[in-house]
Amino acid sequence: MAGVTISTKDISELRARTGAGIGDCKKALEEAQGDMEKAAEILRAKGIAKAEKRAGRSASQGLVGIEVAAGAKSAGMAELLCETDFVARTPEYHEVLNGLTRLVATSAPLGVTDLATDTAFLQTAYAGHNVDEAVKAASAKTGEAVQLRRVARFAPASGVVGSYLHFNEQVGVLVELEGATGDAAVALARDIALHVASADPLAVAASDIPADMIERERRIAEQQLAEEGKPENIRAKIVEGKLKKFAAERALLEQLFVKDDSKTVGQLVAGVPGAKVTRFARFKVGEA
Repeated sequence: MAGVTISTKDISELRARTGAGIGDCKKALEEAQGDMEKAAEILRAKGIAKAEKRAGRSASQGLVGIEVAAGAKSAGMAELLCETDFVARTPEYHEVLNGLTRLVATSAPLGVTDLATDTAFLQTAYAGHNVDEAVKAASAKTGEAVQLRRVARFAPASGVVGSYLHFNEQVGVLVELEGATGDAAVALARDIALHVASADPLAVAASDIPADMIERERRIAEQQLAEEGKPENIRAKIVEGKLKKFAAERALLEQLFVKDDSKTVGQLVAGVPGAKVTRFARFKVGEA
């Protein structure tokens, strides 16, 4: 605009704030007549439009971030998806993931939140705007579809949170332990988190496994026995045995501990007085 001088310093500042290119920043400042806030709004609007155009593309790569509070009193975990492993390894992507993970650790709802069905957290204030806008800005900046898919936050009233992040940062686990604190509890929670990452249990206890899964396994077992020609009078007992085995293989407390298969995870927990596993979250990039 006539009469408005756009300095290199202003362009650099806007570029640092938005991640947009030099030419785009200069045009936005000219359109906003030098108003930095208005120029940022213009770029965000353009960035959001670009992000929306990419929304139909598949975001199946990405990383998991974990942030643990001092003393392991609470922790947050976030799964941030993108289209390629190349983008997931860039400093810009890590900066976005780390910032969002820190926010999750303090402000996300307790428990696990699937942001595809519960979008409230996306409206949480972040970096002068909100989480949704930050994710869309990251999409515009990277040129790929970027999606904050799931978040988790645990903060037990009287306990600790264990965490494990695989070396490739594509599998992350949080474990909530109630009833015990201190070094022994923290070490226990950390060991269980490592176990969950490897063994992928369905629930903490057998009684927590969803009823529809149990019924599915029951139908499969009954069909197998019928096809094998087992006598009807013994089928029920065999089915119950199969269901018990299924629960032992998929319920955390009944699984053999990956670091010492001479004991179950439940027996490991019993070694720390008062400790009780209340819940866990396991995120694997791109996996439900």
